[in-house]
Order: sequence, then C-alpha cells, then structure tokens
Amino acid sequence: MSQTVSAPAEAPDRTQRIRRYLMCRPEFFTVSYSINPWMEPAHPTDTARAVAQWQTLYDTYVALGHKVELIDPQPGLPDMVYTANGGFMVDGVAYPPKFRHAERQGEEPWFTEWFRANGFEVAGPEFTNEGEGDFLLAGDVILAGRGFRSTDDSHGELARIFGREVVSLTLVDPRFYHLDTALSVLDPEVAPGQTPTIAYLPGAFDDASRLILEERFPDAIRVSDADGAVFGLNSASDGKNVFISPRATGFEAQLRERGYTPVLIDLSELLLGGGGIKCCTLELRGGAK
Repeated sequence: MSQTVSAPAEAPDRTQRIRRYLMCRPEFFTVSYSINPWMEPAHPTDTARAVAQWQTLYDTYVALGHKVELIDPQPGLPDMVYTANGGFMVDGVAYPPKFRHAERQGEEPWFTEWFRANGFEVAGPEFTNEGEGDFLLAGDVILAGRGFRSTDDSHGELARIFGREVVSLTLVDPRFYHLDTALSVLDPEVAPGQTPTIAYLPGAFDDASRLILEERFPDAIRVSDADGAVFGLNSASDGKNVFISPRATGFEAQLRERGYTPVLIDLSELLLGGGGIKCCTLELRGGAK
C-alpha cells in the first residue's frame, strides 16, 4: 500500500512591526558577584567589549526602524544593562520590578522614576518579580515564569493590574532562571484571539508546563538543548526579524524555515553576567512617545 507524502508547506511571509525598546548602555558592566549559574566573579570581564557588543545591538535596532529609548546607567549597578528585568508594561501601565536579590534592588527606583517621567502609569509592585525577564506578552495572554525569581503572588498581582489571563509556567533548570531565557514570542502583534508563534526549550520546564505549552501553542518551535545553552532563546523579534545569538545555529535554521529573518548579534561578553539579547531589551507599550 503506497503512502502519500505531502509537500512541505511554504513558509509564510512575515511582517515587521516597528517596536519601541528601553536599553541601558553597560558602562559599569562587570561580574563582581554571582546570582545565577552563568556569573563567575573570578573570570575577568571586558567592559569595553561589552559596550561595543551592546552598541551593535542598539545600532541594528535603529537601522531597522525601531525606536530605542535609553535609561542612564548607574555606578554600582552592573546588571542595569539587563533592562528586560526592569519592568513589564501594557497600554501605558508599567509594573516595576521587585528584585529577589539584594544586588539588584538598587535598580528599582531608577526604573520606576523613568516610567513616571516618560508618561507611564505606575502600578505595584507588592511582590517579588523581575519584569519581562519572567513576563512575556503572547497575544491576549501573559506568560509568566516562576521557580527561581518571580513569585506566584506576583502572577496574581499582574492579572489584577492588567486584567488579562496570566499563564504560569514553572522553570526547573537553574541555567534558565528567567522565562525569557527559555521562551521567545516571535510575533509581538497578532489579531485579537489569534495565537502567536513562540519558540521554547522543552527541558527548561516541568511536565505540567510543557503540557500547557503543547496545548496552547501546537505550532511552536521546539529548540534544542544545544541552542538553549547558548541563550538562543533570549531573543527579540519584530515579527519578521528575529535577533538571536550567532551560536544558535539550529534555531537559526528553524526560524528561516518558518519565514523569519534571523539577525545574528554576538553578546558573548554580556552572557558572562547571565544575559543576552532579550535581557538587554525591554519592550515599551504605551507611555509618552
């Protein structure tokens, strides 16, 4: 009995959506303490190299038409470059961070004041949360990470503030301590009720969370452990261009198969602090423009 093999579906045309981001120049970047498995204070870091790599990311965003705002770096706060942890916002409402580790708590007033000064309504926080490190907007819902940094209580607070469904996902691998290290939303804008494409690392989640992702995102890109381990999923996307680590070669091929355009940016120096492209990129939704 012969079997009919369907021809592979043609990759869809992807549409770029101009984004607005908040970034922070890593003028004071170093690794002087360890709050995640990537940080080794005994290993030297090169601040000038970190700045140069960050500048390439900034310049690439601007060259592609994106609007990039800047928050001033502050001495003694070397992780402030990872602006994704600095808050989460939808429709002009900003939810500032409340960091788990004392080493980062000094960043909180700087981000909060920046939001107020730039036309955002500030709401909360009462509970430990680390902004877009753990909260990702996926269509109509907010995907929320837990297990290492943001608490379950912050998920409830997020739902009350934004009036959206919050889907909790449990991270189990200490290397992927924030949701944005293990999952990427590839379509930042979709029609109401439409499901965006996501990519994720299955092994970073517990069984229950993997089941949730499989049911809600059946067409997701499942990324290999090798690509996850080089922070391939710590990426940003404008719906067409996906900014990823050049070392995530398998993920790069998967993106091309789906019609996305990978844009390769090396942030290897900043990875020494446990952060990559998405960590350095906070999406701004609303506020003064």
